[in-house]
Amino acid sequence: KPIKCGTFGATSLQQRYLATGDFGGNLNIWNLEAPEIPVYSVKGHKEIINSIDGVGGLGIGEGAPEIVTGSRDGTVKVWDPRQKDTPVANMEPVQGESKRDCWTVAFGNAYNQEERVVCAGYDNGDIKLFDLKTMSLRWETNIKNGVCSVEFDRKDVNMNKLVATSLEGKFHVFDMRTQHPTKGFASVSEKVQKSTIWQVRHLPQNRDIFMTSGGAGSLHLWKYEYPAQRSKKDSEGAEMGVAGSVSLLQNVTLSTQPISSLDWSPDKKGLCVCGAFDQTVRVLIVTRLNRI
Repeated sequence: KPIKCGTFGATSLQQRYLATGDFGGNLNIWNLEAPEIPVYSVKGHKEIINSIDGVGGLGIGEGAPEIVTGSRDGTVKVWDPRQKDTPVANMEPVQGESKRDCWTVAFGNAYNQEERVVCAGYDNGDIKLFDLKTMSLRWETNIKNGVCSVEFDRKDVNMNKLVATSLEGKFHVFDMRTQHPTKGFASVSEKVQKSTIWQVRHLPQNRDIFMTSGGAGSLHLWKYEYPAQRSKKDSEGAEMGVAGSVSLLQNVTLSTQPISSLDWSPDKKGLCVCGAFDQTVRVLIVTRLNRI
């Protein structure tokens, strides 16, 4: 089956196993030195796996190596490659709730052996945060447009910031440090363009800088500015977060087609690669990042 998504996030740098999700709902893990048959294979979902993320490998995040998959069948599943056939967690719609197409998933909060969360974004604008320690839905919101990409600024720290991008050219930055009992997390949103924002990726060397890739073939580089105080007390004395602001550092149009994927180099600051619908892979370098 054609492959839709892949990650190295749950493997060591020595092994370099690639985990992929395909159009048939299969999760496969491949040894690239011997790619004839996968080293792990499971029919994970009834329909296409749209998104995949890994944690616990490559020195990213504490705890077990795990893979999360989000599918059109409405479920989000967490897999431990050391456990065959069954997921270690399965987040699905409750009975009577209509299933929504899950477009994007991301791990976060993996700063020790016990803590870990999964964030999932859906086609109807729902964002859900699942706490894997308590196996419960910790928070949910709706951004009114299909959620194309979600990413924590770092996986291996206390939840700090989460960026979610949408179909209608908007992105939202949530401050994840303070969760209000009723209002949830404070956020700031920014309208970039009329076209879809396909992906967001934080700079590994500076988590306050992130790149968004757009449907108009453009890349936008952003910086998040923290407010003077990140939390305040409401009228009843409960802590609530205070959102900061975002500023545009740079933008460039590279293609007449959407830029659908992007990744930064963890080693060389400013080196990145992107893929677009014009079937071109472009390698770019962003300079002067050390002056920001």
